[in-house]
This record gives sequence, C-alpha cells and structure tokens, in this order.
Amino acid sequence: MLEVNDIVTAYGKIEALKGVDLAVSQGQVTCLLGPNGAGKTTLMMTIAGILRPKRGSIRFNGQDIAGKPARMIVEQGIVLVPENRLVFRDMTVEENLMAGAFSRSDGKTVQSDLEAMYERFPHLQERSTQYAGTLSGGEQQMLAISRALMARPRLLLMDEPSLGLAPLIVEDIFRIIRELNDEGMTVFVVEQNARMALQVADHFYLIEQGKVVFDGTPGEMEEDEVIKRAYLGKKI
Repeated sequence: MLEVNDIVTAYGKIEALKGVDLAVSQGQVTCLLGPNGAGKTTLMMTIAGILRPKRGSIRFNGQDIAGKPARMIVEQGIVLVPENRLVFRDMTVEENLMAGAFSRSDGKTVQSDLEAMYERFPHLQERSTQYAGTLSGGEQQMLAISRALMARPRLLLMDEPSLGLAPLIVEDIFRIIRELNDEGMTVFVVEQNARMALQVADHFYLIEQGKVVFDGTPGEMEEDEVIKRAYLGKKI
C-alpha cells in the first residue's frame, strides 16, 4: 500500500532522514522502532505531507505523493495521529471530532461516523461538550485517534501512541489498534514500547540515525540479539 524509497528529509543542512526505504502492506500493522532523535517523527510528518523531502519517492497505492500538500494526502486516505496527541485544546471534544472530517462533504455519513466514534469511545460522548484541553492524557489520545478516524483513512499513521500514558491506558491503545486492524484498517505505527508492539505488529523496521537498519517479522526481531537487548530488555 505504501512504498517509501530513498527518502531524504532535512532541517536546514541537517539531514534527519538519510535515504529511508520501507514498505507498508495493506491490511497489516507495521511498526517502526528507534531511539529518540532517530528520525521516526520526521518520517511520519514527511509521509503526511507536513514536511517536504529533499529526495526520494513515497508511493501510496502506486501514486507518488512525496511533497504533496497535507490536505491532499488526507483526502487520498492517509491520516496521522501525531505525537503528543495535539488535540485542539480550546475546542470541545465534538468540535475536534468534526474537525477530523473537514475534507468530507457527505454530511449524513459524517454524523453517523460521529455516533460510531461515541459508541467506540463512550468516555468521549460523556465529555462531548467539554474542552479537549481539560481531558486526561488517555482521553486526549482516544480523541486524537477518533478525530483521525473521522477522516475515513485507508492508512492510519500513529506516532508514539503510548507516549506518557499509564500502563492500563497503553493496553487500551493497543487493544484499539488490534480492533481497527481486525476491521480491515492498515496501520503504520511508531512506537518505543516494543513489547506491546509485538502483540499487534505483523512487520517491524528499526531506524537509527536516519537510516533503516532492520527489516523483518516479529519472530526475526525477537531473534536479533542487539534488538533484544536494546528494546526487549533481554540480556545477550
């Protein structure tokens, strides 16, 4: 579904991505691991059209989208749940959800999708008129996910969805990822919690210093001694 080829993205003269290659298969959960500063968020923002690459191609269902405006990429079916959630704090829960559907013109189905989000996340319905900035971190993450789903994505990008959340909330987040995938959603997730990611991911990549250094299945990742020590807490 998604093919990233030789992508270079820079901040000024500093290259954060140095020729990244990876692929996301339709119907699967693909996970990108890596230390802080490795380029994970830069890659997600490049795919989503927030950053423009210096070089390379990003093909979504065969069409090159590298460098296209973020709005156009959303309309084509790629939606990002950003790191640190980034809900619109001074808007209500429902206003945030409706903002997720900004590119849609099908009013009746937007309303039915809103009701479906409330059914999936009952806490959000209880707080529909509450300002998003007053929600807990876990509730804000649920809101960020449901806001993205309101755009009806074909590919859901998730950047560190468990960051800063309590263990029970993290379990909820990964349960939601598993449910969405069971319903047919293709998911590309950046995650530090490799143990939790192993429960949902079909394929793993590891990025370090702007380059992909591992590409394999969960089983192959668990057999890699360096990854086991660095990300799974197992001694060699």
